[in-house]
Amino acid sequence: MILAAEQPRGAPAFKDILEDPPTSEREFIALWKLYLLCLVAELLREYDVRTPEALRVLDYLRDARLIQDERSSLARLVRAVREYARRLRDAEALEGGFTIDPGTGVITGVNGRIVLGEPGAGAAAAKIVSVDSLFNDADKALGDLGFEVWLALDRLDVAFADETELEANALRALFKVYLDLNAYRRISLKIFLRSDIWRRIMDEGFREASHITRHLTIKWNRQALLNLIIRRLLRNESIRAFYEVTDAEEVLGAVAKQQALYDKIFPTQVDLGPNKPSSFDWMLSRTRDGTGETAPRELIHLLDSLREAQLRRFELGHERPPDELLFDRAAFKEALPDVSKVRLEQTLFAENANLKPYVELLEEHVQCISVKERNPIRWCLPMASSLEKAGLI
Repeated sequence: MILAAEQPRGAPAFKDILEDPPTSEREFIALWKLYLLCLVAELLREYDVRTPEALRVLDYLRDARLIQDERSSLARLVRAVREYARRLRDAEALEGGFTIDPGTGVITGVNGRIVLGEPGAGAAAAKIVSVDSLFNDADKALGDLGFEVWLALDRLDVAFADETELEANALRALFKVYLDLNAYRRISLKIFLRSDIWRRIMDEGFREASHITRHLTIKWNRQALLNLIIRRLLRNESIRAFYEVTDAEEVLGAVAKQQALYDKIFPTQVDLGPNKPSSFDWMLSRTRDGTGETAPRELIHLLDSLREAQLRRFELGHERPPDELLFDRAAFKEALPDVSKVRLEQTLFAENANLKPYVELLEEHVQCISVKERNPIRWCLPMASSLEKAGLI
């Protein structure tokens, strides 16, 4: 069973943490563990698992008001565990209240309590349990059910955007939780993280990194991206019928057949000429980042915009593309500005807000770049003037 621990689309569930973030790594660890445990508990309840271990997990989480009788949204669940983790900062702020016997130091009068560390004497009588103990129970219950659960965490770069230090603290705590969960047979945490964010965490220091030995870097080369496009196209029944594709797996199993289908759908080139790239390479070059890599997300965005641009051309009365082509060459250039704008505002500016004023200085000088080689002085002077005003020179 794969459980999404973050929203695949829309507002990230962890976005609200930015308003009142945990103040320590220990508090972040408590938040992650409680949140992931609640997701597993929701699954046990959904499948009506009634083993003693499953009921113990559910009872403690209900008493702590971390889960309800009906499935909660991820955002509500994050808020609930955030509040509980905050209370764990102060050992005297316990769920449901408590008292301490001044003679023995034993905690009494607690109506169910989940703590991060292993509780001491009198814990069983006071109904105090560690979150790791509940994970053990959940792991046993999943074994009785015959399930293995993968908790998938993605889009963390979006959840902690603009907060580099908070992002680093949250992710260091998350990877420590990942190492702790390796002790369980039926519960696995799968974290999807951009390589540049991982490098940033390493640069700032993370001693536990050497213990994370099971990892895979997903790389997208030209053929993998072409396969991605063809695979998405072949999911469309109308396209399969129009191009008479009777066996999609046969096409996906041969590189030459994938290229042949692409050539039927897309024009050979966007800009005509013997030294101009193919239309596919044109798209890759326009969506490539500063490291020279093209991410699938950007390529898919360009293709979505290309579709919209082509539909607008039909609506305005432009001629249909020749032969069996679905797209006209002009539609590519009409689609690109929207993609560039989103990339600039939602990626570059969102992740590097401190650089936004300097990048915006370039905007008024874009028109000068075309005359740079003919008249470099004309190109340099206005740029220097803006840099001087910004205090950079």
